Amino acid sequence: MTKDEILSLLWQNADTYVSGGELARRLSVSRTAVWKAIGQLRDAGYEIESVPKRGYRLRSASDVLSEDGISRHLRHRELTLRVYKTISSTNTVLKGLAAEGAPQGLVLLSEEQTAGRGRMGRSFYSPPASGLYLSILLRPNMPAADAARLTACAAVAVAETIEELSGRETQIKWVNDIFMDGRKVCGILTEASLDCESGMMHYVIIGIGVNTHVPDGDFPEALRDIAGAAFGAGPVPELRCRLAAGILDRIMDYSPGPAAPAVFEGYKSRSLVLGKHIDILSPGREPESAVALELAEDYALIARMPDGSLRRLNSGEVSVKV
Repeated sequence: MTKDEILSLLWQNADTYVSGGELARRLSVSRTAVWKAIGQLRDAGYEIESVPKRGYRLRSASDVLSEDGISRHLRHRELTLRVYKTISSTNTVLKGLAAEGAPQGLVLLSEEQTAGRGRMGRSFYSPPASGLYLSILLRPNMPAADAARLTACAAVAVAETIEELSGRETQIKWVNDIFMDGRKVCGILTEASLDCESGMMHYVIIGIGVNTHVPDGDFPEALRDIAGAAFGAGPVPELRCRLAAGILDRIMDYSPGPAAPAVFEGYKSRSLVLGKHIDILSPGREPESAVALELAEDYALIARMPDGSLRRLNSGEVSVKV
């Protein structure tokens, strides 16, 4: 507890020095306990400077993912946060907890995933220190048909938060990818448990992976022409904590009313595919050329086929022709 309390005090005085004696006095602990806690925080990755006769200073540019750091920027205090250094997959672990009865609002976040998953069973590259990987559990009173609306809510939440923190524009590639400058910076995976008799959802897990920075040594060769990073080299104080809090707050704001016009317009206005020539990709079939014409209110994509007919795509994958 001493470590967390000292971190909280240092954040309250970020970029200014606080003496060890003052920390010890305010927390009613020994100077030795303060010194040990500072060491633990440094080991966790926090940039803490120390100067004789002045004390300790936490650099505001420190970008360590922590429950305390996220909570400082979070409006929806009903959420329960669990932060890991490494995890197999936030979605996989949260699915197990959901099946055991975990409540709505449980959020798993990690610095790294060793078995991150994307759509269509693909792996999701999730290296340490260069991304934000999170999953949130919702238990909405909604029919299964609204799952796509929840994915759209998450996409708008991510896009708006990245734009707010980076000052750059984003685009949404139907169904669930966030692009910047022609490169994918975020993937979203929505998974649900359904009641087959009622058609209602038992629970929904929304998994989000954001490439915040280019990883050390660059992306793997197979991803270098596809993947990008949402943020450049310049420091953004508590970047991943603020990014996580902004995304989670917006998901909680939007998910009770996923059909809200503002969410739909936010999604549609950022569309990367509308008006473009696309290829419709289906497993085991050759790509089919089409033009993406419109987005239906339930987020189905309306495409014009080469013979002039219209096709409604409720799920699947498309690629944009350049």
